[in-house]
Amino acid sequence: MTTTPRESNSLIVDSHHHLWDLSRLDYGWMPPGDNVLKRDYLPSDLDPLLRKNGVSATVLVQAHESVEEADWLLDLFHANELIAGVVAWVDLTSPDVGEVLDRLVTRGGLVGIRHGAEQDPDPEWLTRDDSIRGLREVAARGLAYDVLTRPHQLWQIPPLAKKVPDLRMVIDHISKPPIATSEMEPWATDIARVADLPGVHCKVSGMVTEADHSKWTPDDLKPYVEHVLDIFGPGRVMFGSDWPVSLLAAEYHEVLAAALQAAGRLSPEDTIRLLGGNSIDFYGLDVSS
Repeated sequence: MTTTPRESNSLIVDSHHHLWDLSRLDYGWMPPGDNVLKRDYLPSDLDPLLRKNGVSATVLVQAHESVEEADWLLDLFHANELIAGVVAWVDLTSPDVGEVLDRLVTRGGLVGIRHGAEQDPDPEWLTRDDSIRGLREVAARGLAYDVLTRPHQLWQIPPLAKKVPDLRMVIDHISKPPIATSEMEPWATDIARVADLPGVHCKVSGMVTEADHSKWTPDDLKPYVEHVLDIFGPGRVMFGSDWPVSLLAAEYHEVLAAALQAAGRLSPEDTIRLLGGNSIDFYGLDVSS
């Protein structure tokens, strides 16, 4: 039987969610046509869901590739007690990336950086010299790096880790394997090579949107979550909702319940790690309040 958050008395931290205001920025990655994502999602929308599901803190992750959004996310951090940290975007290939990072770090609340390598025009963005140079600046400031890739890009992470050995990385959304078609390979083999890197963690997030949106079940996620837990171990995985993107396929409580069910039989200690402990340690979150 799966241990539930209440049974383990664990502090739940959502390590991955988004917020946006469509009057501020244009989010061109959103699916075309009228859909659930085409509206504002603000703290006032999320807070009731967090409290209802016993979530005590979150990590707010970028959804737009602009420093303008980075500043807005940090504004939200300072105005909302449940947001414990921000993963923002900066142009890592820019010559002045160090100065931009220093300014954002000074504001407080910045815990990581993310670039959408999955949709970058250069499919090998993670291996470029200018990208590596920028990621060295990230590592030098003690910030984490959220790796947003598709399975065919996982091979780039070991050489990146070799070139920037002090860069703490976390794989977002278990690198988006094709859950809808139940395919495991080559994703399973390639992410296992990534898991061999001791400094790399993995987010159990973003899975329902890779499954069949209309008829997925936790059993569809189970082989993928079990594999990730097996190769990374319970000390390097963390729950993330990917809300509100997850609303394309599930409500918040369904995503949380599915992650726990797909994880199978976990000890209370490992449940605590999955639901909050690992993300607190990885990002260095202050959740004392």
